[in-house]
Amino acid sequence: MSEHTITPPLSNVRPGLPANSTPNSSIDFLDHWSRDCRDVRTFRGHSHGIWAIAFSPDGLTLASGGAERLVRMWDIETGRLLRSLRGHTNDIRAIVFTPDGQTLATGSEDRTIRLWNGKTGEPTKLLFTRYDHNVCSLSLSPDGLMLARGSHNKDIKIWEVTTGTELMTLLGKDEYDHHWSVCVAFSPDGVHLVSGTDIGKIKIWEVLPSGEEKLLHDGHWRRGVEDSTETRGYFIEDDGGFQKPMDYWIGAMAFTPDAKTLITGSRDKIIKLFEMPQCVEKKALTGHTGWVRSLAVSPDGKVLVSAGDDQTIKFWNLATGRNFRTLKSHTDGVRCVTFSPDGRRLASASWDRTIKLWEGGAAAEQ
Repeated sequence: MSEHTITPPLSNVRPGLPANSTPNSSIDFLDHWSRDCRDVRTFRGHSHGIWAIAFSPDGLTLASGGAERLVRMWDIETGRLLRSLRGHTNDIRAIVFTPDGQTLATGSEDRTIRLWNGKTGEPTKLLFTRYDHNVCSLSLSPDGLMLARGSHNKDIKIWEVTTGTELMTLLGKDEYDHHWSVCVAFSPDGVHLVSGTDIGKIKIWEVLPSGEEKLLHDGHWRRGVEDSTETRGYFIEDDGGFQKPMDYWIGAMAFTPDAKTLITGSRDKIIKLFEMPQCVEKKALTGHTGWVRSLAVSPDGKVLVSAGDDQTIKFWNLATGRNFRTLKSHTDGVRCVTFSPDGRRLASASWDRTIKLWEGGAAAEQ
């Protein structure tokens, strides 16, 4: 029996684009996703839970990775599994394509980042450092030239994609702060890099030329009644666990396209909106009943999609903070959501080992 499911092509139209449309056609995504949201395809083939997915810039291919340690590449139009990329030896936690689609970067709990040819899947480079730890987040600069990683370590490393050269290591001003920088995101204007920690704090960095920490914000972190310090717990290698649960661990970060708003999701089940670059908290969105693991913003900045361990995908009006749609089609935690490049489709990946493709707008628009 085949290890993946093949379903009929959605249409003879280029994936992600309805008939008589171009990628630059103007569309109100709040109206588009408010009208309807249809589950049009389920990709099956992963033998374990899926951590990460990414659309190629042309919208024709979807890359996925998770606990089975393989990067799988899928044809959006036919649903076929194109290839499986082998190399990682532990969970694949993050996947990103460069804007030109030539390079695919994957980060893993095997402490490495692998670069692949985005078209053929051939391995090109292996990025790692001697004292690295589990890689759990990747972010590309808007021009696709720099790659930042967040990990189970306090530092943030940035590489040059074309050469694989390590450009810089970002370290905070407090030398006694050993909390992990688990989540990273470049701002769309390329001016800042933001990072989220395992205790829920947010740091804003100037990438070039200084690599300096510009601001530290409490973010999701709240001092508990019993907490006399900011220590929410350290990983104990011998026990394989934590001294305390880190209740505010940041699971996802995203920017609006204009770089004016930073959005964060946390283990505290709350989504927060911050005005950049001062990082002033503007809104807190509640509704998830589990760890918020992934965030995606529509190309026009009007719609936020969030996903979490509560098995739901939620759509939010960013202007009002209203949750206008909730999907519960997955049977386990949803670990990643991402919009297609044109914003007309959404892909979701779950610990139930499936990827689902969703379409918005009225059916006649397709």
